Amino acid sequence: MSAPGAAWDPAAPGVLPLPSGRLVRGRGLRRPPLPGPEPGFGLYLLGRRPAGQPWESRWLCWPDFRLPADRVEAAKALRDAWERSARQRVEVGCAGGRGRTGTALACLAVLDGVPAGEAVAYVREHYDRHAVETPWQRRFVERFR
Repeated sequence: MSAPGAAWDPAAPGVLPLPSGRLVRGRGLRRPPLPGPEPGFGLYLLGRRPAGQPWESRWLCWPDFRLPADRVEAAKALRDAWERSARQRVEVGCAGGRGRTGTALACLAVLDGVPAGEAVAYVREHYDRHAVETPWQRRFVERFR
């Protein structure tokens, strides 16, 4: 587990710098683990419960190319991940690391002060230019508060 105040290396693969200075890592779970330290907390967005991790984690039922099955629970989980990112290494991941992960990262950017209408562009610029893959994922971010 990451120590209190621990942060990702801002130059490490998948790390999204938020405007406040918080760092969150996005990851595609189909790919090999990224180099560097382990997360202190992981938020995993998949249609089925993932295998356990050696760090604390939370699973949201979120089918590929879709939206979270429970949007209220998703909002709580995203707020929790954003709050944790102030004191520990937080990783957000789905199978490919783009659609669901990008959507979740854009929601974290909204929580961090990026206007909802600009959050997808922010994540595409600072994380992955293909992040947030569907029109309904984009609308989810635009309506996220």
